[in-house]
Amino acid sequence: MGRKKFSQREVDIIRKLLNSKVRSNRAGQKMVRHTLRTVFEFNISDFNIQGKAFGPADLDECVRRGRIQILDDATIEAMKARHAEKKQHDEAMRQAEAIAEGEVIDWQKVLEEWNEYYKNNPESCG
Repeated sequence: MGRKKFSQREVDIIRKLLNSKVRSNRAGQKMVRHTLRTVFEFNISDFNIQGKAFGPADLDECVRRGRIQILDDATIEAMKARHAEKKQHDEAMRQAEAIAEGEVIDWQKVLEEWNEYYKNNPESCG
């Protein structure tokens, strides 16, 4: 599930990318869809009818019906910042859980132990 709230500037760029997708070959269409997903978190499958191509007119229709909301730039930037913070927190939690379960090694802790050992045992350094 991607975003449903965009700035006017983002919608304008998405519209241009969708125009490009319509005119592109298969490889070009894949690249446009990848850009839409990774740069804008815009998933065509969130808005289109299965099996029907999604183009600029469909985007405009989604905006008109309120399925896609256009917000001011400051609101969008704040939303992106909160999303990035949540993503970073979730990744830290996954990492901590994996360490707690013994699935991965906490290399930072190992490095601290290693440095502490050689600090206390300088004759071992060679």
